[in-house]
Amino acid sequence: MSRTEQVIERAMAAVAASKALREAEAQRRRETFQKIQIANRRRPNIPKGIQLPLDLH
Repeated sequence: MSRTEQVIERAMAAVAASKALREAEAQRRRETFQKIQIANRRRPNIPKGIQLPLDLH
């Protein structure tokens, strides 16, 4: 294997590693954003100035 082929092979390996890292980060961001969306949906919408009933019996 010539020196040029070795350099090209190392460069392609670096590109593949970078792509894998980028895809993993994108997946992590998607999961985090999805968790944020779920948390926002669960928040109850209670208008201000309205007293909620509390049954103490």
